[in-house]
Amino acid sequence: MRLRIEARESGSPWVDTVWTCTSGPVTEMTSVACVRWGLVFWVQDGRAYTSVTGPETRTGTAPVPEDATFVGIDFAIGTSLRAMPAAMLVDGGVELPDSTRRTFRLDGSRWETPGPDDAEALVERLVRAGIVVRDPLVAQVLRGTPADVSGRTVERRFRAATGLTRGAVRQIERARTAAGLLAAGAAADTVVAKLGYFDEPHLARALRTYVGRTAGQLRDGAGGAIALDVSA
Repeated sequence: MRLRIEARESGSPWVDTVWTCTSGPVTEMTSVACVRWGLVFWVQDGRAYTSVTGPETRTGTAPVPEDATFVGIDFAIGTSLRAMPAAMLVDGGVELPDSTRRTFRLDGSRWETPGPDDAEALVERLVRAGIVVRDPLVAQVLRGTPADVSGRTVERRFRAATGLTRGAVRQIERARTAAGLLAAGAAADTVVAKLGYFDEPHLARALRTYVGRTAGQLRDGAGGAIALDVSA
C-alpha cells in the first residue's frame, strides 16, 4: 500500500515544494531523510492538527494517522523560523497547539490554515511578519557562488540556518535523487554514473541509510508506504 502523495514545485524563493497526501488505511510508513523543514496541516476524524517538521538525517519507520488528509509546505534551504532554532528541529518536530480547520497558532499569532493553492500566500504573510527568515549566504553557497567569508564562517552559518552540515545536505539530496531515478526505472549502474557514486555498493549503502529501500524495491514499488513521491 502506497501513500497517495502529490507534490508541486513552488515559484516562491521561500518555498521548495507544496504537497498533499491522503493516508487511507496506511498506518505506518518508511520515513526518508530530508534536508528541509516544513509546516504540515492534517485533518483526521474531523479534528485538525498542525506540526513544524524538521530535517531528518536518516531513514526510519514512522506512524501515519489513518484516513487523514494532509497539506504540507517544504521550505527552501536556508530559511528558518525565528522562534525555533534549526538545530532544535533536526530529527524531530513540534506539534503546534490550538489548531482548528480554519486557523492555527504560530509564534504567538493566529494564521489562516492554507490549502495547497494558497500555501505561498501564507508564507508571504509569515515573511512580512518576520516569523520566517533566511540567511542569503546559504542560497549563495548552494548556487556555487563564492562567498566573501571564510570557510569556517560559511559552515557555521550553514549549520545555524539548516541544522545540518553542507556535506550532509549533499549526501541526503543525492540519495533522494537516486531514489527518484530508480523508481522511474533507471538502472543502478546508470544512477551511479549520473550522480557520481563510487560504485553500486556505495549507492546501496546510501539508499539503505537515507531512503530505507534497495534499488530493486524502488524499481518495483515494493516495501510498503514511503514518505517520498516516487510516482513518476
